[in-house]
This record gives sequence, structure tokens and C-alpha cells, in this order.
Amino acid sequence: MSETAIKRIAQAVPPYPFEAYAHIVSPLSSDDGGGYLITFPDLPGCMSDGETEMQAVANGRDAFASWVSARMDAGKAIPEPAYRPEPVPMASGRFITRLPKTIHAKLAQRAKAEGVSLNTLVLAFIAEGLGRKDTHA
Repeated sequence: MSETAIKRIAQAVPPYPFEAYAHIVSPLSSDDGGGYLITFPDLPGCMSDGETEMQAVANGRDAFASWVSARMDAGKAIPEPAYRPEPVPMASGRFITRLPKTIHAKLAQRAKAEGVSLNTLVLAFIAEGLGRKDTHA
């Protein structure tokens, strides 16, 4: 029976802090176990997950420290933080759209029945739609 040697790697001090690196937290499908995945575009292979977004970020901190320590132990350079997501265009909060008359009429009737303005009703529908999780991922 052969013994496998376990190499202990000392925790290294990263040249850049965790906060300097962009990270992406994305939901995992139920087929992948659910929860959330955190990845770092500047650090290939550095990733973690968690049941919640906060837990994924906390676990990501541990993955970051381990990844940096292993790279430094192997004598490899730590990439500088460089990834910058595409800037989101400034939004004025106002947009105009055209609707078929039948849909406009149905929305107006629904708003009146619920005692709210047409704008409030449409905003509620949009917020509800954006808040739904995609169950078909």
C-alpha cells in the first residue's frame, strides 16, 4: 500500500486584495444542485459556490485565498485585476413603448379595477417579471 504525500501550502498574502478582483455570481440550475456559483474572470479556475449569493461570496473569499496561495507556491504570477464589465448605460427611468390598442385597453381596465394608475400597474408587472427566476435554465 503506497502513501500519498500531502503537501501543505502556507497561506500567502495576495499582491491585490479580494475586493480588487471582479467576480461574477450566477444562479446554478437545479440540475447542477442549485445555489449560486462565483467565478473570477481574472483568475482562471478560481471558483466556488454556495446556497445563497452571500454564502457564494464568502466561499469565494476562501477559494481566492487558496488559489493565490497555490499559484504563489508553484512560482506562478498572480494576474493583476483587469476585468471590467461593460458599463451599463445611464438610464433616465423613462421609456416609451407602443402597444396594440387591445392590450392598452386591457391594462387600463385592470389598473382601474385595482385602483392604481396605468404606469403603476405596468411597473408592477415589469418588476414582477424581472424578479422571477428562470426555471427553464
